Amino acid sequence: MADDDGIDFALAAFRESGEWQLEELSHDHLGDVDAIAAALQRLPGDDGALAMVSVDEDFFVLVRVVGAGTRVLLSDVTAAEEWELASSVVEHLGLPDPDEDDEPAPAGDLALLVDLGVPADDLGELLDDEELVPEDALYEIAGELGFADLFDEVLDDSLDGSLDPRPV
Repeated sequence: MADDDGIDFALAAFRESGEWQLEELSHDHLGDVDAIAAALQRLPGDDGALAMVSVDEDFFVLVRVVGAGTRVLLSDVTAAEEWELASSVVEHLGLPDPDEDDEPAPAGDLALLVDLGVPADDLGELLDDEELVPEDALYEIAGELGFADLFDEVLDDSLDGSLDPRPV
C-alpha cells in the first residue's frame, strides 16, 4: 500500500459482537485526520473504531472515533515538518507547528486506549522506545488490545497485495 505520500499501511480496528475485526483503510481516506475519522465513523464497533497508520517507516498516527468524538495520537510531532498527515494531527490538536530544533516527541492523547485496556503509561513507554519502528510499535499496541495475530495476518496480506482496500 506504500505510495508517494509515504503511507506504509493503514488499518482500521473495531470490535463487533466482542470480536476484533481489522480492515485496510482506503488510500482515499488518509489525507488528514478528518478524512480518517469520517472513514472510521462508517464502521460498526462496540467501542468505536481505531485507525493505525504507519508512514514512511518513520512515525505512526492513531485516530480513534467513538460516537461523535475523535481522539488522536501522533508518535513524533516533528514529522509535521515534512508530512501532511502529521501536520493535520498537529492542527487537529491545536498545537503550534514544530520547529526544526524541536526534539522528536509524541503529541496527542496518550489515554485514547485506556478503556480498551492499554494504560496511558504503557503507551507512553512504547513511544519512548526509539528502537521501535512504527510497524513494531503498532504490533505491540495490537497485542495489548488483544489482536496481534490478526494484525500480523492482515498486514501480511496487505503488504503482499492479496488484500484489497475496503472502500470505506
